[in-house]
Amino acid sequence: MKIRIGQLFAVFMALVILAGCNPKRSDPNTVEIWAMGAEGEHIQELIPEFQRRNPDIEVSVQVIPWSAAHEKLITAYAGESTPDICQLGNTWIPEFQALNAIIPLDSLVHTSKIINADSYFSGIWQTNLLDSTVYGIPWYVDTRVLFYRKDLLEKAGYPQPPKSWEEWKKASRVLADRELARYAMLIPLNDWRYPIIFGLQNGAGLLRDGSQYGDFSGERFQEAFNYLMGFFRDGLSPLGMTEITNIYQGFADGYYAMIVTGPWNLGEFSRRLPPEMEDKWATAPLPSPDSTYPGLSLAGGSSLVIFRQSKKVEKAWKLIEYLSTVETQSQFYELVGDLPARVESWQDSSLANNSRVHAFYTQLQHVTPTPKVPEWEQIAYKVQQYTESAAYGELEEEQALKNLDSDVDKLLEKRRWLLEESAKDE
Repeated sequence: MKIRIGQLFAVFMALVILAGCNPKRSDPNTVEIWAMGAEGEHIQELIPEFQRRNPDIEVSVQVIPWSAAHEKLITAYAGESTPDICQLGNTWIPEFQALNAIIPLDSLVHTSKIINADSYFSGIWQTNLLDSTVYGIPWYVDTRVLFYRKDLLEKAGYPQPPKSWEEWKKASRVLADRELARYAMLIPLNDWRYPIIFGLQNGAGLLRDGSQYGDFSGERFQEAFNYLMGFFRDGLSPLGMTEITNIYQGFADGYYAMIVTGPWNLGEFSRRLPPEMEDKWATAPLPSPDSTYPGLSLAGGSSLVIFRQSKKVEKAWKLIEYLSTVETQSQFYELVGDLPARVESWQDSSLANNSRVHAFYTQLQHVTPTPKVPEWEQIAYKVQQYTESAAYGELEEEQALKNLDSDVDKLLEKRRWLLEESAKDE
C-alpha cells in the first residue's frame, strides 16, 4: 500500500489533539477484533463455538477492507481507539511495534499449551520476532510459487519444472523460440516482490549496516536484478500489462506459460480456466540460483496481535489460542482458502492430497521475511518504481539501483538518527 509518511504524520498530529477526549470504553467482557477482507467476513463463523466454550466472553468483529486498513489502524492508534486484537500483515508488525502500539507475547506463549514456535513454519514465525521478542502469532500463511503450463513445458522438453535459474532461462528461451507460448513468463511490473524474491534467493541483504542504508546496488542484488531484467531484454516477458487484460485467459491461451504468484490463485485458476485445462497446469517451488533446490520465497501472511491499549489481554489471548488450534485452522482453510499457519493442520486430507497445494507446503519451509523496518512499505514502493524504470529502459540497471539506494537512504534517515540517539543514552 502506498501510504506516504507525510500523510500519516498529518493524520497522527490531528488526532493526537483529540485523543483522550472520548476514548472507547467497551464492555469488560467483550473482546473486540478487527480483521480484513475475506478473513474478516468468515471469522464470524468461527466465533459461536468460541463463545460456547467461553460463555463469559463476548466477541465483537469489525471487518475492514484491506485498502483502508493501514490508515484506519494509524487513526485508531492516534485516537486511542484500537481494538483488543487485530489481524496485521506481517510486514506491518515492525511499524506498529516501533509505535509501541502492540504488546510482546513471549510470556503468554511460554505458558500456552496451544501455541509454541515449533508448531509453525520457521520462516513465518521469524516474521513476528523483533529483537528476539514475539509480537504476533501467525494466523494464516502466504508465499509465492511457480504456476506453469505442464503441457507447454513438456513440449519444450521439460517434463519437470525448472529447478535452477539456468534451467529456468533455458526453458523460457525454448518456449519462445518454438513459439509454444507468446511469452515464457508473465512478470507484472506493478509488484515489488519479484526483484525482492530474486535478490533474497541470491543472498542479497537488501539493507546494510544494521538496516540503516540501502544495499540494492550491492553485488548480490545487482546479479539478481540483471537476471530478472533478462526476461524483458530477451523478450521472454511482456513489458507491463497492456497486452493482457485477463491473466487467466492469457494463461489458457498460451500467451504466457509461467507466473510466480500466491495461494489465492489456486482457487482462481481452478474456477476461471476452462475445464479442458484442468490437467494442463501445475505448481512448483521456485527455482534457485544454483543447485540448491528450492530457492527462497517470501514469508507472508497475517498474524494476530494484541494492542497495548487493551484492558482485556487475558480474554484476548484466549481468542487467539482458539483461532490457533489445529481444528480451527483447518476449518478456516475450508471457509476462506487461506493456508494454515499451523504445520499440523497440513495433515488434513484436503491439503495433504492436493499436489498443487503441496508445492506451497514445500516452499513454506524455504521462506524468509523482508527487512524488519517500519519503513518497508515505502521502500517496497521505491523498488517497484525503479524496477519499472529499468525494464522500460528509462534508466540503466546500474543507475536505477544507485538511485534506489539513494532514495532508501533518505527513507531510513530517521532510523539512523534514532539509533544514534539510542547509542548516546547507553
